[in-house]
Amino acid sequence: MRNVFVDGYNVINSWPELKLIKDYSLEGARHKLIEMLQNYATFKGYKIFLVFDAHLVVGSIEKKERYGEYLIVVFTKEGETADVYIEKKVNDIGRKWEVCVVTSDLVEQQVTFQRGAIRMSSLEFYHEVKSIERKISSKIENNGKVNRDTIEDRIKGEVLEKLLKIRKSH
Repeated sequence: MRNVFVDGYNVINSWPELKLIKDYSLEGARHKLIEMLQNYATFKGYKIFLVFDAHLVVGSIEKKERYGEYLIVVFTKEGETADVYIEKKVNDIGRKWEVCVVTSDLVEQQVTFQRGAIRMSSLEFYHEVKSIERKISSKIENNGKVNRDTIEDRIKGEVLEKLLKIRKSH
C-alpha cells in the first residue's frame, strides 16, 4: 500500500478552490481538503497522512484523527512543523514502504527524496485528485458500472448476433 504524506497548509495555499475558501474560513478549507482526500484515498486504496502545522499553538500536543480506513489527519505538537513531522515519518518508513510526499516546498522535496520517498508538487497532486473526482462522478452517473465501451455497446442487431455466434463457435 502506498503511504502519502500531505503538507496540509501547503496544499491549501496551492489549490485554487481551497485558497478561495481559506480567505473566509481556514477551518472550511481544511474540511474541504479532508473531504476531497477521503474520497481520493478510498478510491485509490492509499493510506494518506494529512499533516497540519500546530507548531505556533502554545501548549498543543500532537493530535491524530482517523477519517475512514485510509485517511489520518495529524496536527503537529507545539514547536514541530509539518515538514519536520513528515521528515521523521519518512525517515522511519521511506525505505520499507512506498511513500509519496506532497508539498511544493523544494527543501522538503529534496530531504524526503533522499530518504527514499517519491515527491509530488501540490499542483501535480491537485490534478491527480481532480482526475479521480471525475472518475468517481462518472461511476456514480453510470450507477456504479464501469464504462467499458465494448463492441457490444457499439454494434447492434443482426451484426452483433452474427459476431456473438462466431465467438461462441471458436
